[in-house]
Amino acid sequence: MSPHPEGAAGTPASGASPLRVRGVHKSYGDHRVLSGADLDLPPGCLGGVVGENGSGKSTLLRILAGQLAPDRGAVTYAGRLGYCPQHTVLNPSFTVEQHLRFFQVAYDLPDLALAHELMDVLSFSAYRRHRVSTLSGGTQQKLNLTLALMHDPPLLLLDEPYQGFDWDTYERFWDLASRLRDRGRSVLVVSHIAFDTTRFDRLWRLEQGRPVLVSTGGGEER
Repeated sequence: MSPHPEGAAGTPASGASPLRVRGVHKSYGDHRVLSGADLDLPPGCLGGVVGENGSGKSTLLRILAGQLAPDRGAVTYAGRLGYCPQHTVLNPSFTVEQHLRFFQVAYDLPDLALAHELMDVLSFSAYRRHRVSTLSGGTQQKLNLTLALMHDPPLLLLDEPYQGFDWDTYERFWDLASRLRDRGRSVLVVSHIAFDTTRFDRLWRLEQGRPVLVSTGGGEER
């Protein structure tokens, strides 16, 4: 997830906010998806972006993660980021442990202590030697999330991160997200479902190509 040049997505920021979005536009041909999107995610904040299917949520998150260039506008962030895409980025022939080792090298980590801790939290440590092709969709998503978090980045971008989770793992995810927030990490969760809004410190609804802040501080309406 390489930084983009100044004025594009992914530029390291020096301000107080680890994530700042200003005037981001994106169109696919004649179809305008984002129309001047603005957003600020401060340190130690659990934020959410919700919207209907096709509203541009995944496009926005891919731009924030540096996977897609905006037509114009700027995205800045401080330090490393962790990105969990909606669709898993896994090799079906690799085991869970091989994925962890591969990302350990990519992240230049001294060990896998945090990755194994995350596996315990998400309750899938028993699958360490299993090939991805043998795992359920929910367990693959647990690994997908672990790979995004295992280098302990200050900014986390999560696209439908609990997709396929059972209720127990769903609750474990929110406990983990709250713990990360309490440790000063900034977490942005994108979802098409607007329930559980009280879990967020800030909640935006994507409307007409722009994130509109609809609640702050535990779902209290503005």
